[in-house]
Amino acid sequence: MRGPLSIEALALVALLAGTQPAGTEDKTSLIELDRRSGALAGAVNGNGSVVVGAIDGGGGFYWMPTTGAIFLGGQQAIAVSADGTRIVGIAYDPRGVENAAIWLRGTEWQLLGSFPNAVPCDFNLSSGTGTSRDGSVIVGIAWNGCSAAHAFRWEEKAGMVDLGSSVSGRSSQALGVSGDGRVVVGGQDAATGYRQGARWVDGRQELFSGPGGVVGSTRAVNRDGSIVAGRQCRPDLPSDQSAWIWTSGGGTQCLPAPGRKSAPVQIITEANALSDDGHVIGGRQGVASSPDQDAVIWIDRSPAYLKDFLRANGVPNAFDTWINTGEITGVSPDGRVLVGWGAALGGYRGYMVILGSKVVMP
Repeated sequence: MRGPLSIEALALVALLAGTQPAGTEDKTSLIELDRRSGALAGAVNGNGSVVVGAIDGGGGFYWMPTTGAIFLGGQQAIAVSADGTRIVGIAYDPRGVENAAIWLRGTEWQLLGSFPNAVPCDFNLSSGTGTSRDGSVIVGIAWNGCSAAHAFRWEEKAGMVDLGSSVSGRSSQALGVSGDGRVVVGGQDAATGYRQGARWVDGRQELFSGPGGVVGSTRAVNRDGSIVAGRQCRPDLPSDQSAWIWTSGGGTQCLPAPGRKSAPVQIITEANALSDDGHVIGGRQGVASSPDQDAVIWIDRSPAYLKDFLRANGVPNAFDTWINTGEITGVSPDGRVLVGWGAALGGYRGYMVILGSKVVMP
């Protein structure tokens, strides 16, 4: 899948290597990932040099500016360690059943299975959704039959640990983990079926609440778990389209949407990823569980559609030929690199955004 480096990719190589000419002010730029492969970005490593995700049509990949998209097989890659060497996602066992899995360079996918004596739900046994910065902690969702699924936390020595459910007969989901591996974030299905934001600190579940009561699930968390963000700040108000952010010092606050959309069904705004200091947050706004959505960036909690943001920061033709910008799925710890995917003419496509040293909000 390898192709020639674009000017923007060459600029990324220079930025990462620290070889830009002295006094040069780096500009905000947009890189479209391997157009031919349909590489949909799902996460980015610590310094922005490795992107992982799913190929439109099936299979995982990793991408580097010097290699382009490299096919990994499996179903998809979802998370990556800070050094880019350990990739987490979903792969198939010999029966075609989906398993949470780890991929290391030069090896095949290592399947993690499920809880002891668990059986699949149809062809679903487990899914890996996140990893700590060093790649030693893996989190995700595991099934034992089709009655319910539970969040899990995995380490080499302990194996897969069931984080349980605080509501009898209902599912829980681990969707992310702090960089230090201590705080797991995700959702807990209530008795009503609504998926409420949750976290597990050293294995103990805590539920998030907001201005109107419960808030939606989350997968955005920083290095030490002191900042968490998620979807649907006011589910008690169907007209509200805000996401939410929680900090250890300030509690839960709503993150405003950049604009108000209308549709026959409810519009959801969600935060998917954030920088360690919470300065940069990426997510989406659109119809839930639909590709009809637009990527959203928050800078110091001020929102903008990604397309408008790029055009205000020196990328005048950003996404000109795209149908929509989809969603931002990953943010580097320093907030300089964002990745995501959207709908372009001819199919879905991934992208990377590199923020300049000075940015303005539209």
